[in-house]
Amino acid sequence: MSVEPTPSAYLQGIARQIAPIYAALPTSRAIILTGSAAEGLSDYYSDLDLILYYDELPHEDALHAARERNGGSARTWLIDDRGDGALMEAYSIYGVECQCGHSTVARWERDMAEILAQHTVETPLHKAMDGLLHALPLHGEELVQRWQAQVAAFPPELAEAMVRHYMTFFPLWSLQDRLATRDATLWVSQGLSEAAYHILGVLAGLNQRYFTTFQFKRLRRFTDGLAIAPPQLADRIEQLLRVDQQMVGAALASLVSETVGLVEQHMPQIDTQPTRRRLNQRASPWKPEPGIIR
Repeated sequence: MSVEPTPSAYLQGIARQIAPIYAALPTSRAIILTGSAAEGLSDYYSDLDLILYYDELPHEDALHAARERNGGSARTWLIDDRGDGALMEAYSIYGVECQCGHSTVARWERDMAEILAQHTVETPLHKAMDGLLHALPLHGEELVQRWQAQVAAFPPELAEAMVRHYMTFFPLWSLQDRLATRDATLWVSQGLSEAAYHILGVLAGLNQRYFTTFQFKRLRRFTDGLAIAPPQLADRIEQLLRVDQQMVGAALASLVSETVGLVEQHMPQIDTQPTRRRLNQRASPWKPEPGIIR
């Protein structure tokens, strides 16, 4: 009796079928499968994520012919940055959305340098860097492995830049009593989400992990990979977004305090006192002075 392949194995099989069509293009240098299919985490809603690298981007007619040869549909969307060496397209194949990112080698190596040499923190390129680390090479394995080795050498300067950037927390805990009377659920939820992202950003820096808030998914998988982190981190972050507003201030302040403590332990060169002072802030109600209003 035949056994159905897992969703990830199925997507990997499709990727291996269509990769040679792109690899045959004259300027093709490398192809990788990224995302959930590469990491064995796909389900039946998952896309097929391919990144294709070239000395020069193929002409439009060559990309059209490649889609036809692998049995793909017409494009469902296109993001065209061809003038700067990149474009992204999507089309359907066997009922699966195939998302192809086409990039010149020069463009990708410039993007890598923005993170590894310039230490840029707030950019979706962190997602691409992490994706490369976990990618499956389908063509140009030697080049891909060279890039993976570069990306795996996480710069300490980037780690420190991430901690400094993300260690800015709006003190929602100081406003808990004030907000209780202001019907501010939506704003509080936004502030809690931003605080949670900043906590994760600080911890990503401490753990030398690439991090971006762009399409951030699989919280538990990410937090399980953090050696330096407050205990039960994923549970506590999820709870922040569920608890009553009367309780959330103390929970957030506790989590921020523990995160700051980890910074003080592992990056003592970072000045944590501004954040520590904010942790002690609490808003107090004013009292009317007698005789002011007559």
